Amino acid sequence: MSADQTRPGASAGPESTPIVLEARGLCVDYGTGEDAVQAVTYADLVLRRGEVLGLAGESGSGKSTLAYAMTRLLRAPGLITGGEVLFHDGRPESEGGVGTVSLLDAPPSKLRRLRWSEIAVVFQSALHALNPVITIQSQLTDVLATHRKHLSHRQRVDRAAELLGLVGINRDRLESYPHELSGGMRQRVMIAMALALDPQVVIMDEPTTALDVVTQREILDEIIRLRDQLGFSVLFITHDLSLLIELADSIAVMYAGRVVEQGGAQDLFHAPRHPYTLGLVHSFPSLHGTHRRLEGIPGSPPDLRHPPSGCQFHPRCPFADETCAQKEPPLTPLPITGPGFHRPRAASCWRQGDVVVPAPLALPEPEGVSR
Repeated sequence: MSADQTRPGASAGPESTPIVLEARGLCVDYGTGEDAVQAVTYADLVLRRGEVLGLAGESGSGKSTLAYAMTRLLRAPGLITGGEVLFHDGRPESEGGVGTVSLLDAPPSKLRRLRWSEIAVVFQSALHALNPVITIQSQLTDVLATHRKHLSHRQRVDRAAELLGLVGINRDRLESYPHELSGGMRQRVMIAMALALDPQVVIMDEPTTALDVVTQREILDEIIRLRDQLGFSVLFITHDLSLLIELADSIAVMYAGRVVEQGGAQDLFHAPRHPYTLGLVHSFPSLHGTHRRLEGIPGSPPDLRHPPSGCQFHPRCPFADETCAQKEPPLTPLPITGPGFHRPRAASCWRQGDVVVPAPLALPEPEGVSR
């Protein structure tokens, strides 16, 4: 299934697919007063039911900070200074639905009910996220014991074995410790733990980091298969835009704490409208076609303690002019320009309509991954 099509049971078009999680004007600072660093600035995100939203950008662009702020898992000195985050429960009240919840205003008791049950997280680096002195069985059954108190010990163990089976791990690994598993297996355990309570949203923070390319492919296949089987939505965070082209329905690109471009995955790949997105697209090689020289993005991300004036990207941008150095461009909706472009698009660039050209690349439909 292509990234521009809706899934079984979804509405006729991307815009009519129900929203499950959204952020509006979210702002996050590290520290307070004059020394505060603006890590996320007026970020807007929309995750629709049953879809994968990719969040891409270089290290330090604010991707993880944004995700942890949305779930109120941000640690000090991180501070949410503005905006709102809404979770839209798709179930009726008769089935335990909670309607629309403002996650930033929800009391701790309601947050505890929603976390893991409705919104789960696969954290970065499974080796550090898993407790090294507790077996896989205990770590899976602890989640069930906390949130599903009506289950007996036998039922919790059976559910833990079922979860491992979902991600392709044999039941006999329940008694293993994290260090006894390979990196790919540990990552699968993290995914199984996130799915333990059948959440509606799974946030995956760099879930394939430090894995070899073969294991990365296996994990991506697993994520797609489970999403299609169970119907949850995914917010997938990575610095590797090439992964998102294959995996995501929509992509939001972050730079220096700002969302600078949004749109359908194929749209952003074939016709990026922000110079930073264009640079990311040209930074990974094509496995097919003629050989070409890779073009990296010159310079380094800005120091957020002393950000540049105007557009944050202008010191590294080959298209920048005087306006770019003086005025910060807003995230502006773009017209849908082609028959293959079905999703709403937006870009934060003064020159996007004049000089940013479609990327001369062709990405084949990957084997083993269906969307």
